[in-house]
Amino acid sequence: MRGRDEDTGEFRGTSRSQQRREALEIFDLGEKLVALTPAQLAKLPVPESLIPHIEESKRITSHIAHKRQLAFLAKHMRREDDETLAAIRDALDANSDTARREVAATHRVERWRERLLAENDVALAELLEAYPAADRQQLRQLVRNAIHERAKNKPPRAYRELFQVLRELSGQTGEDAAAETDDADDADIDSDDIDNAGPGTRVTAKATTPYFFDPE
Repeated sequence: MRGRDEDTGEFRGTSRSQQRREALEIFDLGEKLVALTPAQLAKLPVPESLIPHIEESKRITSHIAHKRQLAFLAKHMRREDDETLAAIRDALDANSDTARREVAATHRVERWRERLLAENDVALAELLEAYPAADRQQLRQLVRNAIHERAKNKPPRAYRELFQVLRELSGQTGEDAAAETDDADDADIDSDDIDNAGPGTRVTAKATTPYFFDPE
């Protein structure tokens, strides 16, 4: 980071290796933003000026063109102050923790549904003990209908409705569930990294100056 040298009083510049690390971290952050759904992105403190570049990165599907657009997004992100980027990272981390909890809750609901279909009244008794406010008759009828649908290879309407009822019992909201089912001159990364990195792969810094790299 930039700062004044305590001995000389002169301002220190950032080393090339540090610039490279910071640029790659921003590229990685941009990749995470592009991977979010619009609803998830709307919850983060992302400046409006970055939204069009994020949306364009989502639109481009060609591998190389996509990586170049991500680099262009990172270029614009580097123009933001440290506080803005830190706020985005913090919110993204918190959002990830929430998403993990939501996924775990969904898995619990799915396990209850499968147990009800496989064990019927035994599982229903345990469910009612865990959730006394549950409607026994409604659940029993949904289970019967779901079993019938499966046996007759019919559309899983009751199966889906059973999931909705169980999700409401667990306290998971519809919004939570929806979130789970729904210039290249200035780029930051080495051209080989661009070509070889697969989806979701984090590009790491190298000892040599990356192709396209311009930390200014």
